[in-house]
Amino acid sequence: MKIAVIGGGWAGIAAAVELAHRGASVTLFEAGRQLGGRARRADTADGSLDNGQHLLLGAYTDTLALMQRVGADPARLLRRLPLEVRDNQGFRLALPPWAPPLNLAWGLLTARGVPLGEKLRTALWMQGLKYRQFRLKRDSSVSHWLDAAGQTGVLRQRLWEPLCLAALNTPPALASAQRFARVLRDSLGSPLPGATDLLLPRQTLSELLPDPAGAWLQAQGARVLTRRRVRQLQQDGAGWRVEEEQFDQLILAVAPQHLAALLPGPGLPLPDYRYEPIATLYFHYPADTALPFPLMALHGGHGQWLVDRGQGVIAASLSGHGPWETLEETALAAALHEEICSFTGPRPLSPYRLIKEQRATFACTPDLPACPQTTPWPGLWIAGDHCWADYPATLEGAVRSGLAAARLSLAARRT
Repeated sequence: MKIAVIGGGWAGIAAAVELAHRGASVTLFEAGRQLGGRARRADTADGSLDNGQHLLLGAYTDTLALMQRVGADPARLLRRLPLEVRDNQGFRLALPPWAPPLNLAWGLLTARGVPLGEKLRTALWMQGLKYRQFRLKRDSSVSHWLDAAGQTGVLRQRLWEPLCLAALNTPPALASAQRFARVLRDSLGSPLPGATDLLLPRQTLSELLPDPAGAWLQAQGARVLTRRRVRQLQQDGAGWRVEEEQFDQLILAVAPQHLAALLPGPGLPLPDYRYEPIATLYFHYPADTALPFPLMALHGGHGQWLVDRGQGVIAASLSGHGPWETLEETALAAALHEEICSFTGPRPLSPYRLIKEQRATFACTPDLPACPQTTPWPGLWIAGDHCWADYPATLEGAVRSGLAAARLSLAARRT
């Protein structure tokens, strides 16, 4: 059974690894110079930087298992810390390394800068969400949902809205409340120990999965073809033809904006996607420069999150459309530098590098359907974070969709 996987992002990698693990003959096509898609190393004059920041959590069980399968040790490559949310206005919520739900209860009780009444109301609200298994009667925007729940105080501004923007890459006024609730279900509401832990990369994103997966696949006899953009698929009898080569089945693991052009015809209902940008500014300060905590939230300016990458490298991340887009690069860098200095003390503006993707993720809006993984064409399957209905655009959603597409393909082989 020869199977082609088109697209070497994390969904395509997951599909190819699962297929090779199960004994299929796999060819992985990737248009770029390296595997990883939107979560990979970007080689610049300043060294190797990530093509944007991606938040990993202990709840990413399938991603962690996939890393282990290809020989990438999560304990070595990821720094695991109990979740803390801190910002530049004195807010702090820190979860102790206890079993849930005691960790969240203690974190809410000891949250700095939050009135006691609001803490108790939020604890009751979270318990109600758990009782309803984080299912909402109907989807709405996160802002509308929080209004209806009476979440209008400090925790809304300092916790829920920043987490929404970080997880869904969509402003709360536009973001899906149901998908945000599912993110809360598998993180703050999870009964699994360590689900809320932050997993901070010690190396580039490419070293977490794409590079070791590529080497593992080749060691299993799979072909990994980079710089190979597939522009057309052709049905050929009971199989498929890709670049004059015959395959029994195909998995399309490309970004949703590229999907329609590759399908062999109409017949697959694709959601009407909108897209959100993500920009990351990497500042290179002296090596002894550090933030109070490796992940810091920003309020009152243009920045959203800061990530301390170590050795003086601090990444400022901006997700979703917003006022920051109106600034020229130099003005944006100067503004973010001032916000960084609120933690580090005054210092000269460091050299910086801007990495921006205009269509980084799909906008995770209310009632947005997931892209189907099955298609009207026998032997053609779809994978990608846009296929995983439970989550917004996340690495875990991409990995789970790739695993699911591979298993659909293998099941079809047996029928």
